[in-house]
Amino acid sequence: MIKIRFMKRLFIGILLLGFTSHSQSIESLKTASKKLYEANYLMDFEAVAALTYPKVYEEKGKDDFIASSDLKYQNNEYRVRLQLETVPLQMGAIKKMEGKSFCVIRCRNPLRYFFETKLNTETAAEKAVWLKEINKTKEVTFEPNRNSFNVKKTTTYIAVSDESTFQEWKFFNFDDVDQFKMFQKLFGESIQKELGL
Repeated sequence: MIKIRFMKRLFIGILLLGFTSHSQSIESLKTASKKLYEANYLMDFEAVAALTYPKVYEEKGKDDFIASSDLKYQNNEYRVRLQLETVPLQMGAIKKMEGKSFCVIRCRNPLRYFFETKLNTETAAEKAVWLKEINKTKEVTFEPNRNSFNVKKTTTYIAVSDESTFQEWKFFNFDDVDQFKMFQKLFGESIQKELGL
């Protein structure tokens, strides 16, 4: 009888431990995702680098990653700003595959591109085509008085937790072509298919 009670308690303990660790995993994922968005909004590229999957910048180094991220947000041609301080993050299910955990996260992420040189009708039309292409969207509106474009788009982040991240959540930002290609290189077709990518 004592042995049966012990076994029941042990079984319940194991179930609770599994549920608690899963809940902690979801909570830590939500926290890390919010930090990533906030770091991008504030243009805190050191924080962005700290939350990015390490193999993304392994070859060129973290300093190069930070500098190139900064250049994508502000350069001699334009400045980009995220328009919303916070956004609702739509989180998919956490999926465990090949000893790694993955989660697809999406959010509506409107951007504003301010151009440094005054655009005329022709150059504005060219920039609109370019912005639609690089942002994978059809919703691009030129605002001549502000010499800027309002770009409505959806951002996709892929969160990964594995041995290389010490089981912490790190991210790929699919807005960045290089990060998208790196994800494809590192993780096989079966994982991409399972994640619906």
